[in-house]
Amino acid sequence: MSSIDDFLAGARSSLDRVRPARAAALQAEGALIVDIRPHANRAAEGEIPGAVVVERIHLEWRLAPDSEWRLPGVTTATTAIVVCNEGYSSSLAAADLQRLGLKNATDLAGGFRAWAAEGLPVVEGGSPAVP
Repeated sequence: MSSIDDFLAGARSSLDRVRPARAAALQAEGALIVDIRPHANRAAEGEIPGAVVVERIHLEWRLAPDSEWRLPGVTTATTAIVVCNEGYSSSLAAADLQRLGLKNATDLAGGFRAWAAEGLPVVEGGSPAVP
């Protein structure tokens, strides 16, 4: 059995984590930003413009390249940047997506809060998640 710190370090070892400014640049180039934060956090703090909201419990089905329930256009070459509050659960989620064949999955270092702290655009939150 490993500690949560070891588990997190293992997940991050396969990720090329991105800082907020780099995430914004990748989004402008066509990367998919995937917000997995709970509705309450999104409603209270806002959202990244253009991000796709996918509840964590549906993430693998919506982004696995071979899933019949994947989001339109998702392929093994899709760059997906997973966002949580502070960049912890997003690391675990992105590593799961890599294991499912989404080789360019990564996460936002520092999460949504780092994005907002850097003064990057934020819109009113509370958008419904992709069903």
